[in-house]
Amino acid sequence: MPNASRPHMPGYALTASVAGENLLPFEWAEERLVGSHNYWISTVRPDGAPHSMAVWGVWIDGAFWFGTGAQSRKARNLANDARCVVTTEGAEECAVVEGSAAPVENTARLAGFLAAYEKKYGWDMSTSPGPTFEVKPKVVFGFCEKPELFLNSATRWTFGD
Repeated sequence: MPNASRPHMPGYALTASVAGENLLPFEWAEERLVGSHNYWISTVRPDGAPHSMAVWGVWIDGAFWFGTGAQSRKARNLANDARCVVTTEGAEECAVVEGSAAPVENTARLAGFLAAYEKKYGWDMSTSPGPTFEVKPKVVFGFCEKPELFLNSATRWTFGD
């Protein structure tokens, strides 16, 4: 399980966490990561400029998986720099994943993704010629938009390498 703490957000007057008090459980973030229909992935262009695009994907075993075209901007960006950010669609209760994406070559692992993707979206991705990426989190943030929750429950989960 990842380590939970309060995010460092100067100027937001977040309530300090005392021994984990009011921190969201990681299951809260996973519910949003599993339940989101659309996600945003942000990557870095070779010139350092950001690129963000909506994608479909699935959260499987603690990582975000998605497929894309081999020549898409995001695939080319990830080939150059694997760092990326994935966010859920709903900003009112948002999970933000910072991590690194790696192409998945293992056919047994790909089969799990393809089955989960088809179940979720009703779309058979097995004939897609593009790569499948797995984004392993380094940090995940959880935020509730309501002020009484935002200031008291904003949570950062960190993962070991």
